[in-house]
Amino acid sequence: MSIDVALGDLTREPADALVNAANSTLLGGGGVDGALHAAAGPALLEACRRIRRTQWPDGLPVGEAVATGAGNLPARWVIHTVGPNRHRGQADEGLLASCYTRSLDVAGQLGAHTVAFPAIGAGAYGWDAPTAARVAVATVAAHPRTGIDRVRFVLFTQRLYDAFRAELAGLDA
Repeated sequence: MSIDVALGDLTREPADALVNAANSTLLGGGGVDGALHAAAGPALLEACRRIRRTQWPDGLPVGEAVATGAGNLPARWVIHTVGPNRHRGQADEGLLASCYTRSLDVAGQLGAHTVAFPAIGAGAYGWDAPTAARVAVATVAAHPRTGIDRVRFVLFTQRLYDAFRAELAGLDA
């Protein structure tokens, strides 16, 4: 199983599953969430509305994950996870790690072989790049990832890319 990093646009990443750094409503927002919803088209919003009606009527809890179809994205599924918001006092690294753990658990249950992640929490939710990278890489590296062949972190800024690349280099040391 390989773990790598790329500087790019998650909405264009070919993978079995793309992970969405969602908000608890699952109804779209800014950053990665807004970009994925825009690129996926209306099917993603409808799938999220269905989840709100059936599985999570009060919204998806922080650290949890759930899957939908991917609409027009180059993937089979979108796995939505809600990161902890440091601006609201949610500074528990365990909750951030849970986003990665639960997303990989869901990916494995779906039969996904390739998974692409953004830097969950490192945008509007206020996690600094080094901490976000450390938690993400350590959590993914420790996960059993049954059936998953490749995990790629697809990062939108050079700052995040450099932080994740440094963490991945530490795994090889």
